[in-house]
Amino acid sequence: MTASYNNRLLFSSGPHRFWIGRQGQTQVSKLSQAVLEPGVFVIGLEWLRVLVVGRLVATSESALWTLRSAMVAELVNPPIRAPLVDRWGRTFADMSFVTYTESPRVDRGRSWSIGYTAEFKRIADL
Repeated sequence: MTASYNNRLLFSSGPHRFWIGRQGQTQVSKLSQAVLEPGVFVIGLEWLRVLVVGRLVATSESALWTLRSAMVAELVNPPIRAPLVDRWGRTFADMSFVTYTESPRVDRGRSWSIGYTAEFKRIADL
């Protein structure tokens, strides 16, 4: 199985792994809300957050730019909801691609590559 977002194989050029962020209740300190007592208010569940950390790998500089451009093209405003599928076939429904960060350098050798982190969230109020 190949990992994808919005039915596009963005991650398949190189190694990558999925990381699921913290899950649970969002808590706000009572003190931050001018309530002079210890404790928290629970205001609902955290948005599901999935990071994809990997490398884009290509045979030339221009091919690497094509992969980079394909990744950035999925960052749209307003964000869309689409399925995010990991390489084992687990599907995260209604995910929005919210940030894309590249490592500071391109590695050159027999292939061209760059590390990246892509962040996806299940945003409740789109």
